[in-house]
Amino acid sequence: MSPLSAKAPLLPSAAMGSVESAAVTRLVENAATVIRVEELEERLQHSRREGRPLRVKLGIDPSRPDLHLGHAVVLRKLRQFQDLGHTAVLIIGDFTGRVGDPSGQSETRPFLSEDEIEANARTYLDQAGLVLDMERAEVRRNSEWLGTMSMGDVLRLTSSYTVARMLERDDFQARYREGRPISVVEFLYPLMQAMDSVAVEADVEMGGTDQTFNLLVGRDIQKEYGQEPQVVFTMPLLEGIDGVRKMSKSFDNYVALTDPPEDMFGKLMRVPDDLIERYLRLCTSLAPGDVQAVMSEAERAGNPVLAKRRMAGEVVQLYHGARAAAGSERRFDQIHREREIPKDIPEVPLPGRFKGQPLVSLAHLLLELGLVKSTSEARRLLNQSGIKLNGVAPAAGEVEVASESLPGTVIQVGRRKFVRLTGP
Repeated sequence: MSPLSAKAPLLPSAAMGSVESAAVTRLVENAATVIRVEELEERLQHSRREGRPLRVKLGIDPSRPDLHLGHAVVLRKLRQFQDLGHTAVLIIGDFTGRVGDPSGQSETRPFLSEDEIEANARTYLDQAGLVLDMERAEVRRNSEWLGTMSMGDVLRLTSSYTVARMLERDDFQARYREGRPISVVEFLYPLMQAMDSVAVEADVEMGGTDQTFNLLVGRDIQKEYGQEPQVVFTMPLLEGIDGVRKMSKSFDNYVALTDPPEDMFGKLMRVPDDLIERYLRLCTSLAPGDVQAVMSEAERAGNPVLAKRRMAGEVVQLYHGARAAAGSERRFDQIHREREIPKDIPEVPLPGRFKGQPLVSLAHLLLELGLVKSTSEARRLLNQSGIKLNGVAPAAGEVEVASESLPGTVIQVGRRKFVRLTGP
């Protein structure tokens, strides 16, 4: 049987006990695929009878240290398992990270150094703590078992899977047809991830839909090693705020979990109207009935912005609290709706290198203040009227201003960044 053919409907069985039925109904909300639901039901029943929490595994890709709302879709579902008393098992891929997950990749990834992997893992765990209860999570590094495998162990593992089945992966198929290289070590990646499941005796493995193949390989390898196959639990990939591609820092369409409240609210207000309901379901804690009520109210009013504001506020509240959510909405209105300069603007002194100069390059000043990442970005914003001094966009191009006029000046970059320069 193809590893991609074993699917089950996302519905609990009628014969299931009321306790497990309610748990499964809650857990499968918004899931993309659960393979197989009846196995999840059985494991929940066994867990309650035996008093043994399920071991719910999530592999951490150390190549992506900074987390955004797309990552949080899976993390928040894992938190639901935690809240039901089950164990979240986080696997830091410090060994597999040297290879890099080939899922969705069009070419072989470069290896990461041990220092890069460790730094990324620390950042990931810190940010995952914004969603998970890290005190109740089990954190393991897969070098514990993968780093000690002998050649005999590797041969046993590789004999359990065929090249033909490995080439069923869409990304491998495409690269093979187009004559692009696939390294043998990339074939090993799903098998190594599967050995993680064997090592921690996973009952459930979670991931995005792009991880389906790897998770199904884990089921097969667990059976080869005499274990009950894990339940595969995938969540949808979240589109970015551009509404086109999946959320990613590479596409600059992301909302980071560590974004300040005002930035988070402002970014979410750019989500296309046709994705509001999806964001409400995947990124907030609202129950399905409440999501439908929010969407219905906005539809009756003929104003989707009502639902978008509710969505943005709910997300900010999750990561920053109710007070910050209310404040970010007020600030958004102040800047965007009322077109006023905020009153609570941070004050910064004019950097010392510019004092005494008759003229100051605005591009270099913005860089020095940390308002842009480069002078080229500053020039681009100036050309697009994205920079304002006291509410007025200066002339396009490389702008110089008199240094004596700068104290007291409010500099605005984009829609949400403001600073007021102070004198010497």
